[in-house]
Amino acid sequence: MIARVLDWFGFSSRGQGHHDHGHRGPDQGRRQGHTHGVVDPTITTTARGIWAIKWSFVILAVTAALQLVVVFVSDSVALLADTIHNIADAGTAIPLWVAFVLARRKPTQTFTYGYGRVEDFAGLAIVLIILLSALVAGYEAVARVIHPRPVMQLGWLAAAGVIGFLGNEAVAVFRIRTGRQINSAALVADGYHARTDGLTSLAVVLGAFGVWMGYALADPIIGLIITAVILGIVWQSARAVLTRMLDGVEHATIGELHHAAQHARGVVSVERIRARWLGHRLYAEMTLAVDPALSLADARKVAEDAKEHACGHLPALESLHVEVVPGRP
Repeated sequence: MIARVLDWFGFSSRGQGHHDHGHRGPDQGRRQGHTHGVVDPTITTTARGIWAIKWSFVILAVTAALQLVVVFVSDSVALLADTIHNIADAGTAIPLWVAFVLARRKPTQTFTYGYGRVEDFAGLAIVLIILLSALVAGYEAVARVIHPRPVMQLGWLAAAGVIGFLGNEAVAVFRIRTGRQINSAALVADGYHARTDGLTSLAVVLGAFGVWMGYALADPIIGLIITAVILGIVWQSARAVLTRMLDGVEHATIGELHHAAQHARGVVSVERIRARWLGHRLYAEMTLAVDPALSLADARKVAEDAKEHACGHLPALESLHVEVVPGRP
C-alpha cells in the first residue's frame, strides 16, 4: 500500500538504480531516434534530479514542521531563525523542480538548445528566497535583543536543533550526490547550502546551553549569527549562479578539454577552446592545429579522436564542435 501511494505521488525509486555510466558522444542526443527499451540519458538524469528534489522537500518540510512546534513552546528567536531558513530551503525545491521538468522538453524551432537555461533562473530564484529568509530572521533577532523575552523548554529547544541538523544533513547528501551524478551546479550548490544549514541548527543547541547557563541574550545572539551565515550563503550562491548565467565555466572544465585535445593523435597545438553550460549539459568548441602534411581524412580522424577523448573526460558533454587548421610548418 505504501509503495502504491509513493508511486502515485511520483516518489518511487524504481528505474532510478539503473544508470548509464558510459560516456555520451557529443552528437548522441541528436542522432538517437526512438528505440524501444532505450531511454534518452538527458531524461534519465533530469528524472534523478526531480527524485532528489522531491525527497529533499519532504525531509525539510517535516524538519521545519517539527521545529515550528518547538518555536511556539520555547519562544526561541534562534530556533525561529533556523526554522524560517529551513522553510525557505524547502521552498527552493519548487523552482528547481520546475526547472528540471522543463529541461526534459525537447528542443523546438524557437528554443533550439532546449530549456536547460531555466535551471540558471531557478538558481537565481533560490538566491532571492534565501535572501528573504535572512532578512526576516535578522529582523526578529534584532527585535529580541532590544526587547528580550525569556526562553523556555530548553531541553526541547536543544532537541529541535539536533533535528534540524539531521534533516539538513540528509538533504545535503541527497542533493550533492545526485547533483554530481548529473553535473547540476544548482543542485550541488543547494546541497552544500543544506549542509551549512545543519551546522547553523547546531548553533541553536549552543544558544539553549547559553540560556541554561544564565545568559539570556545567548538566544538572540545565536539568531544574529545564523542570519550572518545565511547572508554568506546568499553571497556565495549568487556568485555561482551569476557566473553560470554569464556563460562562465570552471577552470577545471577547460583544463579537461585542453587535456583531451592534447592527447589526440596528430595535434600540434590547441589554438582555442570555448565552452558554456546550459543547465547541466556542457556545449563546447575547440580549434586544433595539426600537421599541415596530413590528408583531409587524417585531419578528420584527429578531430574524432579529440571528441572521443573529451567525452571520456567530461560525461556531461552534450556537444563538441572541433575545427582543424594547419599548424605552422
